[in-house]
Amino acid sequence: MHYNPGMIQDYAVKHNDSLLKKQFDLLICMKLSVLIDTMSPHLFLSKSKSAGEIIREIISAYISSSEETMFGDWLEGLAIYINEKVYSGWKSGIKGVDLEFDNNGKRCIVSIKSGPNWGNSSQTAKMISDFKSAQKTLRTSNSQMDIICVNGCCYGKDNNPDKGIYYKYCGQRFWEFIGGDENIYTDIIEPLGHKAKEKNEEYLEKYSQMINRFTKEFIELFCDNNGKILWKELVKYNSGKK
Repeated sequence: MHYNPGMIQDYAVKHNDSLLKKQFDLLICMKLSVLIDTMSPHLFLSKSKSAGEIIREIISAYISSSEETMFGDWLEGLAIYINEKVYSGWKSGIKGVDLEFDNNGKRCIVSIKSGPNWGNSSQTAKMISDFKSAQKTLRTSNSQMDIICVNGCCYGKDNNPDKGIYYKYCGQRFWEFIGGDENIYTDIIEPLGHKAKEKNEEYLEKYSQMINRFTKEFIELFCDNNGKILWKELVKYNSGKK
């Protein structure tokens, strides 16, 4: 089957509601204690931030990190969905491999990441080790199997994709590789925003309420009667032995 943009629309219709629910659940379930555990109090102290500024910054950082994981999962699912339609690929059961498919007589095994700067040298070494183990596993049933290992990144660029042991395809290269069409990477934009406008007003209202609630809690816990931040108490809460 050849790729067509309707595949992305179909996927969005099935999965965007659950993505929006995860975003709302993140707001509803967030706790100030968890946010404080993720912050660097010494950094905020050096910048002389107010309680409201601290709350806004740690919430923004926490949501950004969490939503990157959510959208990464959405894009990984989309990649597997398109590949299944075009190349009859499947979600792999091999450790460290997300997608398998056959193309031009070769078995392609793919580890999917959000963007090109996804890991450090140790994490890259782990991926290479997983690729080697996967090759060994697959060749137990067919010693002559031609296997291509690919680190696929849903966005970004890497203009030197041949890494020796594996290929690193980012952005347009990745989507063309798994779907056979060079326009997939831009076709994603509109379906990904499906229902986003419906969400914004309610989301922003809940976000504002959360900012106000957490700022009030922060002041009650870590400020004196004059509104001065009790940094020693904040550091104890954040870094002291429980």
